[in-house]
Amino acid sequence: MDRIDLFRVFARVVERSSFTRAADSLGLPRSSVSAAVQALEARLGARLLHRTTRRVSPTEDGAVFYERCLRLLSDVEEAEGLFRNAGGRPYGRLRVDVPGRIGRLVIAPALPEFLDRYPEIDLDLGMTDRTIDLVEERADCVLRVGPLGDSALVGRRIGDLELINVASPDYLARYGAPRGPQDLDRHLAVNYALPSSGRIEPWEWLEGEAVRTRPMRGRVCVNSAEGLIAGCLAGMGLIQIPAYDVAPHVAAGELVRVMEDHQAQPMQMTLLYPHRRQAPERLKVFSAWLEAVLRRHVLAP
Repeated sequence: MDRIDLFRVFARVVERSSFTRAADSLGLPRSSVSAAVQALEARLGARLLHRTTRRVSPTEDGAVFYERCLRLLSDVEEAEGLFRNAGGRPYGRLRVDVPGRIGRLVIAPALPEFLDRYPEIDLDLGMTDRTIDLVEERADCVLRVGPLGDSALVGRRIGDLELINVASPDYLARYGAPRGPQDLDRHLAVNYALPSSGRIEPWEWLEGEAVRTRPMRGRVCVNSAEGLIAGCLAGMGLIQIPAYDVAPHVAAGELVRVMEDHQAQPMQMTLLYPHRRQAPERLKVFSAWLEAVLRRHVLAP
């Protein structure tokens, strides 16, 4: 292997925390990956990795060298593209992670248009509700909903997801339609428990700029958006849900909006990127396309 290949192999081992997983992702024998890292350590005269039976992690020197590798590999990729991209069309592979339901309901159905427009761009699209590490998983960008905790990342706010209150016609026929928070004592909710902690989310509404909350009585508690919607469709209670999530059900009359003057605080939607001196053209065009698609479903920032 030449030096650039050695750098690529080392970076992948760090990102996968495993020689075996790195080898699988590169399509190489594990022995070749191990030999490449050993050759790189010999060339540099430094130990780059801590090796245990369960995990591989960078040493202090390895962590510093890994950051340099990322910058160098990015420069190499851009340099190699100077002539391949002579026709002016963006090319290459993007790694993107988005929340599961937004990915399935909003982004995936719109993707054929993007792929037709940019035939030389390929996409690895992760759809998960867990928070991923952009560097460790080599993501070019991630879409996140809600408060941000990644101060080291570059963020672009897309807008706010509107949260609406809905119920099924059967539920409303049985319990009546609540007109405001004062009516909630005589109503049921399909409660939602956060998968990460099990904490049940309270019912929320805005009074002016103040956020008010209260627990809701409910006979069913779920830990997924699919469960929340299914319970509501079955007439088991009121729910609060992003508007895009139930738009087809509302349009079909299967769910009905209620308490429209007392909705929950909208959720912020942000595109996040790792720090880079210059984003590749493929990331720029994808971000612009994704923002245009998402803006159809969000409130203006």
